[in-house]
Amino acid sequence: RKRKNNEEKNTGSPAWMTIFGDLMTLLLVFFVLLYSFSVMDLQKFQGFMSALQNQLGVMDGGKTISESEVMDKGMQGEFFNPSQTNLNKIYKNMQGYIIENNLQDKVRVEMTKRGLVIRLTGEILYDIGRAVIKPNGKVVLDEIGKNIEGINNNIKVEGHTDSLPINNNDYPSNWELSTARAVNVIKYFIENININPARLSAAGYSKYRPVRENINPKNRAVNRRVEVVILNNKINEMVGSE
Repeated sequence: RKRKNNEEKNTGSPAWMTIFGDLMTLLLVFFVLLYSFSVMDLQKFQGFMSALQNQLGVMDGGKTISESEVMDKGMQGEFFNPSQTNLNKIYKNMQGYIIENNLQDKVRVEMTKRGLVIRLTGEILYDIGRAVIKPNGKVVLDEIGKNIEGINNNIKVEGHTDSLPINNNDYPSNWELSTARAVNVIKYFIENININPARLSAAGYSKYRPVRENINPKNRAVNRRVEVVILNNKINEMVGSE
């Protein structure tokens, strides 16, 4: 009878199978949770966190899952610069626009210490000796305007001419011509794109800041330009405080 009882006790699955089954169940739950987190949107995640906080007795301390400057700054350190983030985004957008519309010879973008420079040559913006914006130039200015209207960076528009002298009733010298070209771009931004005038400034440099030597028509066309400078606000604030 004793041997019979021992045989009855030994029937069924061994003890390690129970442990193995529990382990497999835990792994299944773990991967289900991973999948659920991978497809969970922000609203669902906030609901989950709120429920968890209630269970743990955690008091609300404000939003923590949000795209905000404060959160980004806290995550990236004291050197985080939202102004530079804006510039990087616009640089990428404008590069794509230039390539898509085959404007490499007429529009260029360059990241500099003071900010992002968008250079528009005279071939697309103005006729020689004039400051009236051409239709194709307005299309490019509209694209620039779409990129700058939603940011708080200040904008400086700089006009330049080639070395050919000018003297007429409208523009006694290249100083007046270069300044008029910059001012007309600013007026376009204000009147057509509704950019805040307080963010805008203009400067005319005449022929004295060429990017190429004025030795042939092609180089002069490059020097005959307007540069829209989207200023790095943080850099300019540091310079102004020194």
